[in-house]
Amino acid sequence: MGKQSIFVTTLAAITLFILLCVQGHAEEEMMPMPEHDGMSMPSHNHESSTVHPPHSDCSKDEFFDRSTQMCFPLATPGMTMRMFMLHGNAFGVGIFESGPRGRTSFASPNMLMVDVGTSVSDRQYLNLELMATAELWTFPKQGSPELLQIGEANSQGQPYIDAQHPHSSPLMGLTLSDTIRLSDTNDQVLRLFFAPRGESTDGPIPFMHRPTGMVNPDAPLGHHIGQDVGHISSTVMGGLLKLNKLQIEASTFNGTEPEPTAVNLPIGTPNSYAARLSYEFTPEMIGMFSAAYINQPEALQPDIKNVSRYSASLYTQTNLGPAWNYYNSLIFGSTHHYDHVPQLISVGEEFLFAGGHPRIWGRIEALQRTPNELAITNIPGPMNPRWVGAFTLGYTHALTTWNDLEIALGASSTVDFLPDAFSSAYGGQNPWTWKVFLQIGGMKMQNF
Repeated sequence: MGKQSIFVTTLAAITLFILLCVQGHAEEEMMPMPEHDGMSMPSHNHESSTVHPPHSDCSKDEFFDRSTQMCFPLATPGMTMRMFMLHGNAFGVGIFESGPRGRTSFASPNMLMVDVGTSVSDRQYLNLELMATAELWTFPKQGSPELLQIGEANSQGQPYIDAQHPHSSPLMGLTLSDTIRLSDTNDQVLRLFFAPRGESTDGPIPFMHRPTGMVNPDAPLGHHIGQDVGHISSTVMGGLLKLNKLQIEASTFNGTEPEPTAVNLPIGTPNSYAARLSYEFTPEMIGMFSAAYINQPEALQPDIKNVSRYSASLYTQTNLGPAWNYYNSLIFGSTHHYDHVPQLISVGEEFLFAGGHPRIWGRIEALQRTPNELAITNIPGPMNPRWVGAFTLGYTHALTTWNDLEIALGASSTVDFLPDAFSSAYGGQNPWTWKVFLQIGGMKMQNF
């Protein structure tokens, strides 16, 4: 089957599924939304329509998906459950970088998530999730400027260096899942899923879904070092088992990463696998650990094989009073035999003080880069990793909300820390980046 046939068949399946989910909607009465301890889904304590509610807000008839940080319906005996959810987050960012590698540019990181589902029995809930982005058309051709960032290659086969690549556009993910309720509460759940393009079960919560990452227009520098890279994988088949506070996930998938500048949806032979464990220590603290084996991640570098990825992460939330909440994400990532290096390590810490309209946030990172990855020449040991770092501090202020949609204005400043071997390539000093941005985001969920 050719690529165009696969694409057309997939879109036809999406259309058919949506029609099945919404059939009879005009004849049925609107059902009230499940209660969430007095709070609605679009916002938590009126902080922001872009900050997702914690899992403790899910009702007993909902399942908390830790990878997307959202509550989804479960099948309810004697009642047909149908749900439609729309969630989006987009930035318009002005970027100003210092030094000889710095650029002044504009980019728009963005994502749109559409979710539609229906119960098919008293215990089974069928769900279709679509993740879309337009970054292929809203990023500069050289990628969105981000000093020390690497990963993937453009349509000419040139690697993105000091820039974030666009995510696969327009389809960043497409997942069909069957969630089976194993008990009368939401403590025991089995989910089976298939994604022509979706998330393999490794890495931390993807940065665009965790509260501490949603406020930041930049992807972490550790994106490809055991962290978020698995959130866009090809031909993923897997399952999730929730047993009270423990959640076990496993999947097999095609390890070759999708081309960021190709508009396609290829289906590959599963040749890689991953597993992830998460545990709820308290309602305000969740820990995760994952491991993955990837057969051949880079299509343009077939000699890179037998790569392994590991991650560990911890997420906390603290209520600081009636108006403020504090979120924190601590992330460790590691890759082995990637980029012809025995091991690369990344460590990141993100924080968010959310208080209604104002949000104070930041990211601290330390990771390993080789001179070859950053195209730094004429120094010894081009394949030897060196430690680099970055510290970002940002502020966002919500300007207005309208029908679950929020518009906010923000700014951030980043300083990068370089080893002596890298210093001359960046102007002999630690470079700075300043960003100003407009953020538009929101979430709407409706049961019917």
